[in-house]
Amino acid sequence: MNQTVSRVLWIIAGVLLLIAGVICLLNPGAALVTMSLYLGISMLISGIIDIIIFARGNRCMAGSGWFLADGILTVLLSLFLLFHQAFTMLSLPYIFGMWLLFSGISKFVNSFELKRLGVPGWGWFTALGILLALAGFLAFWDPITELFAIGVLVGLLLIFQGVASILRACFSHRLWK
Repeated sequence: MNQTVSRVLWIIAGVLLLIAGVICLLNPGAALVTMSLYLGISMLISGIIDIIIFARGNRCMAGSGWFLADGILTVLLSLFLLFHQAFTMLSLPYIFGMWLLFSGISKFVNSFELKRLGVPGWGWFTALGILLALAGFLAFWDPITELFAIGVLVGLLLIFQGVASILRACFSHRLWK
């Protein structure tokens, strides 16, 4: 896979995550089933793109193992969201929190590999990783309150994930060996 294709795929994933985030922000009172569907589809596409990029460029790209780990977890959680709608309404804060926590930690760890490689802008990944991991931790802290604010929270955090994906595209030229 060449750099242009991976950039385009990350931008597509980022834009889809941003759109899902805006939809959730515009409709914070929407049913949890609808939000879990938006979240599940967005997560599925994002995870598949990370796995494809790993499969096509793992020998040519630094830190590609983190893309694979993030992609696999994202796909598994998205499938759970999409196929267990009734249970998802009760467990959405935990599922969402687990995704954010793992995704934030993987972005945080990957940022230090980017620093080691001299990639400018690696600090953005560090900051986004910390924000995402903190948001994931907070989802476990008070899940009942989160159920009431889930529309806004999901919207904002999907936007963060979309920004992270677009930043990957912007800095991806530095990842290729």
